[in-house]
Amino acid sequence: MAERRMFAKTIIDSDAFLDMPQSTQLLYFHLAMRADDDGFINNPKSIMRNVGCKEDDIRILSGKKFIIPFESGVVVIKHWKIHNYIQKDRYHETKYKEEKATLGADENGAYTKCIQDVSKMDTQVRLELGKDRLGEDNKETPDKPAKSPKHKHGEYKHVLLTSDEYLRLCEEWGEQELLRMIKILDEGIETKGYKYKNHNLALRKWKTNEKNVGYSKPLPVHNRDTMLDLD
Repeated sequence: MAERRMFAKTIIDSDAFLDMPQSTQLLYFHLAMRADDDGFINNPKSIMRNVGCKEDDIRILSGKKFIIPFESGVVVIKHWKIHNYIQKDRYHETKYKEEKATLGADENGAYTKCIQDVSKMDTQVRLELGKDRLGEDNKETPDKPAKSPKHKHGEYKHVLLTSDEYLRLCEEWGEQELLRMIKILDEGIETKGYKYKNHNLALRKWKTNEKNVGYSKPLPVHNRDTMLDLD
């Protein structure tokens, strides 16, 4: 495996890349530096922990389509062939041939998931990089579509959001503001025992309330019932 890696400016100078949090960009560079000659990495979470990043950074990279995760836990750098060209006499094919076989390439050389492989698993399961599996109740059936799993956020892990919900809030508010609002909700649940059926909606309600009246703490208990019936 080569010791040197290249990065294409068309990718790392794009708005999509630069709009991501700095910790997410950092993780991308570390993953790419440790990828094999086909762009595959088999220990993304170990790298994440070693460089001080969080699981949210991996989810953002996947949601923004800078990496492609597999159910096995392996990930691949989507734009690997745009970043790096390795001469045949130095090239060593990846060991993850089963995952590689599920990939195609677009006209620019970026990896794409083959349709038949995508249909085998729920998108949100792939975002979990093989760690979590949908329960029996969440499997797709003709009458009941699969539900997106919710991930725990906050110091006390009380705030539950799907990856799509987290990314959408991050895009609307910015990551620092979202983390601040998650902290408020997380601490409110921990100290006051607040219960909400929909934490995404609760965050939005708190944000609206803060904007309108300048309230920077969790909503009073008597306002809580308003959100309990919202799905």
